[in-house]
Amino acid sequence: MAVTDLARRWDLDAIRAGIGVCLISAIPLTLIAAVVDSNDAGLNALFFFGAMFGFVLGAGCAAWLQRRGTPLSHGIITAMVAYVGAQTIFVAIRLIRGNSVNWFGVFFTLSLVMLAGLFGGLLGSLLQARGVVPSSRKGQR
Repeated sequence: MAVTDLARRWDLDAIRAGIGVCLISAIPLTLIAAVVDSNDAGLNALFFFGAMFGFVLGAGCAAWLQRRGTPLSHGIITAMVAYVGAQTIFVAIRLIRGNSVNWFGVFFTLSLVMLAGLFGGLLGSLLQARGVVPSSRKGQR
């Protein structure tokens, strides 16, 4: 696939912006959860759902900003790419340290992140449908 085909299908600026939002909002909660390493299920759930909200937020941002008419796929791809990128680093660190990796957990969480991306895509789509546009596009209507 040529770069021009990729640029025609995907709004790369929107995806980059969404990934940035995902990484800024979801990854710190994941890191804090790893540092705290609590046995308290409520605290772990708080960090997990906070991180999932970060993926919804980033995916929604990408879906709202995109100009290709495909907010759902932009939301899902944004959340997936952000998760896979960050998780690759986390898994590499665990392997380098000699720790085990829960592969089922990694892929199960990926499926939940994809679901969060779908919700974000729906939210971005709703914003577009209601005529809410980013401030950078207000003069272009």
